[in-house]
Amino acid sequence: MDSPPPRIATADDAAAIGRLLHDFNTEFDTPSPGAAVLGERLVRLLSGPSMFAILVGEPALAVALVSVRPNVWYEGNVGLLDELYVVPERRNRGIGSAILQLLHEHSAVSRIDAIEINIDEGDVDARRFYERHGYSSIEPDTGESALYYFRELVSPPPAGTSS
Repeated sequence: MDSPPPRIATADDAAAIGRLLHDFNTEFDTPSPGAAVLGERLVRLLSGPSMFAILVGEPALAVALVSVRPNVWYEGNVGLLDELYVVPERRNRGIGSAILQLLHEHSAVSRIDAIEINIDEGDVDARRFYERHGYSSIEPDTGESALYYFRELVSPPPAGTSS
């Protein structure tokens, strides 16, 4: 890997993380409320126990965002890898793998017993990447494919406005 090692981010990194998350959505033609709005939200979220981020580089060139929650099936918590993004010109250099390694190490000391990741069915590159790192879309107890369902309960504010 030809970049600085990943590190656990702080609320002070919220603007850089917001920019990367906005760039991620923009790259894949997904709506975003904008980097500034994301940064404002992240200041609050990263200050509490329910979310952490992993950041690479200065200026930032990669990010992972993880939501943490209790779960009845585990003694500890479950982490949902909400996003993992590496800027296009730095991909395929081991940065994502280094982020996952730090995620696993941080999870072990933070009492996170399982990591969940939602991946679009057609994103075969992401699916291959996570499978290479030991993740599976098959339920181990049943052998059935795991599915993700989603329903938005409120309308998001228009882009560029805060909520």
